[in-house]
Amino acid sequence: MSGTHIHSHHHDHAGHAHDHAHGHSHASHGAGMSGRERKLAFAFALTTLMMIAEVVGGLWSGSLALLADAGHMLVDALALLLAVLGAWMARRPADARRSYGYGRVEVLAGFLNALTQFALVGFIAYEAIERLFAPTPILSGVMFIVALVGLVVNVVVLRTLHGHAHDDVNVAGAALHVLGDLLGSVAAVLAALAVRWLGWLWADPVLSLLVSLLILNSAWQLLRRSGHILLEGVPDGLDTGEIETALRGADESIRDVHHLHVWQLASGSRMATLHAELHDERCGATAIAAINRVLGERFGIRHVTVQIDPGDCPDQLQGCAGGKHRH
Repeated sequence: MSGTHIHSHHHDHAGHAHDHAHGHSHASHGAGMSGRERKLAFAFALTTLMMIAEVVGGLWSGSLALLADAGHMLVDALALLLAVLGAWMARRPADARRSYGYGRVEVLAGFLNALTQFALVGFIAYEAIERLFAPTPILSGVMFIVALVGLVVNVVVLRTLHGHAHDDVNVAGAALHVLGDLLGSVAAVLAALAVRWLGWLWADPVLSLLVSLLILNSAWQLLRRSGHILLEGVPDGLDTGEIETALRGADESIRDVHHLHVWQLASGSRMATLHAELHDERCGATAIAAINRVLGERFGIRHVTVQIDPGDCPDQLQGCAGGKHRH
């Protein structure tokens, strides 16, 4: 369970004032697992069992596609385990050393998962090229059965994770691994049919290469997404210029807004800091309430820190744009 509260406080330092409005989310960190963690743990167990089956099937049939998919599943099992640990760590409350809590552990897990995909693609490509020049016999019947079971398992796991992947980088990283597995299973099924009915031994490594290219694209997208969050970039879909314009019109007491920074701690957890200049400093509480309302309702930013500048911005020497009113 999580709750959100808003509070504001005022400090006077060296002739200028700071007003802060914060929205903190506190997640319970009980002994039990959350629904998302249970789904990730289920996906981990199912993937591990299927990985073992594909190793056995790949060695028995001589299929590179199955062995590549088994290798992929090994990485996926580790990725899912990392995702479970990341989700669990994210529920830990803030402490003296981690004042924002541990929410970004999930983003780091997604970033690491993307990196492992690049290593996996390199391994598959190397093995596939070797097989193209030196084809080996394949037991297509065994390959087909194992690949078909793997396909069903991957569909089940992907459906289990699908509901959370759109707004959670950690789960998105795990889902990306599973999607790669699913594509690998499809390739193995097609390769088994091609070998059995057409005698195309080259279909096994070629389809493995095609799957690796698809995985590479998805891995790059996840790497960019999680890396952007770790670099505290502006969340997707937000424009700082548009936000500043909206804030200047949030209340008649606000004369100017500048020095705006917007980032996200983790997926869906948007934060902002800004300087506000007022026509009358006595309207600070009203201005803060208006700023929080606009940022929360229009832009989904719930954790906001506002500094009220009593005159020219005290941070001008640090590159702050205060004092240059843009109406």
